[in-house]
Amino acid sequence: MKEINSIITAFLDSQDNSEPVFLATVVNVQGSSYRQPGARMLITSTGKMVGTISGGCLENDVFQHTRLITDGQPKLVTYDTNADEDIIWGFGLGCNGVVDVLIECLYQDDSLNPLTFIHQCFNNQKPGIIATIFSVEGTINVQLGARLILNSDGNINTNIAESSLTQSLIKDAKSALKNQYSSFHKYQLLSGEVNVFIEFIQPPPHLIIFGAGRDAVPVVEFAKALGWQVTIIDCRAIEATKERFMMANNVILTHREIVHQHISIKENTIAVVMNHNYFDDLEILKLLIPSNLKYLGCLGSKQRTARLLNDLLTEGIEQTPELLQKLYTPVGLDIGADTPETIALSIITEIQAILKSRNGGFLKDRNEPIYSRNQMQEIKIEQ
Repeated sequence: MKEINSIITAFLDSQDNSEPVFLATVVNVQGSSYRQPGARMLITSTGKMVGTISGGCLENDVFQHTRLITDGQPKLVTYDTNADEDIIWGFGLGCNGVVDVLIECLYQDDSLNPLTFIHQCFNNQKPGIIATIFSVEGTINVQLGARLILNSDGNINTNIAESSLTQSLIKDAKSALKNQYSSFHKYQLLSGEVNVFIEFIQPPPHLIIFGAGRDAVPVVEFAKALGWQVTIIDCRAIEATKERFMMANNVILTHREIVHQHISIKENTIAVVMNHNYFDDLEILKLLIPSNLKYLGCLGSKQRTARLLNDLLTEGIEQTPELLQKLYTPVGLDIGADTPETIALSIITEIQAILKSRNGGFLKDRNEPIYSRNQMQEIKIEQ
């Protein structure tokens, strides 16, 4: 998330300077690759590059390709790391895969500018879909780089003129938005076929931290390093908290009796309770356990948690297995954490694992591929 935020900021700055910019996007991967589809890099006319599309081996070559684009038309570049030619060309990828990179010139006033749309999704804290055509074969009247954009309200914007293709894309884009996944589709028409990357745009997680002790500082720092939105809620209402957590997006000073007035749980909200005050924790868990949080971490021992849950049960707070499944306490992964920084690291990595549906184990013990691959779905369109 931090990378794409840096790319968006660099793009906005370039437009203030009226500087031509290019966007390189990984749109398809076969086999192994360091970066996955959706990885982006911004390239300015002066050679400034923000973001990465590989482990550092493709970036300079992509920059050279931008020098060859004089007509403003998008260009697809394929890097085959399986080929013997990789030794000759010297990319040194060593990933044993094929990577397709779409390079395009960006304009701020373009309603289909992907960075502008991603920026809107992040600001509104709502997901969206970007469907990008990255391969065209045949005589079909569709351009490389053409797009269809779908926002969370169902509004559609596209420059794809082929109506039958557009209707199929709308259907698949809505399915991707509903199920929150990215996918690849090959649409076969009478006069040719197109490959499309349907990308699910997920706003950054919103982490609410209940507690403003010094041990919360590295938790905020790690979360911000990942580009997450962070809110601190201090039930002691100490004014100095605002200065201590200047890096947070929001700091709320309140008391446990009225803390419910400041909580807004949305689809991408996660929370960590670390007040070091039993009664503050009790009041906050009373609100959070019945909510639809994706993740709820609570600092403290198992014995303390058992007491909290027992007191909550006495007060009539429902504790079904489904509700308690999101509760992680003691909070954090087992990495031997014993300092504020390592404890914060264990908390953030646990949250990351949960958000990505992983168990937080060692990669060397993983029998499946590190990244799941979406197979190309072939669709025949009746015209």
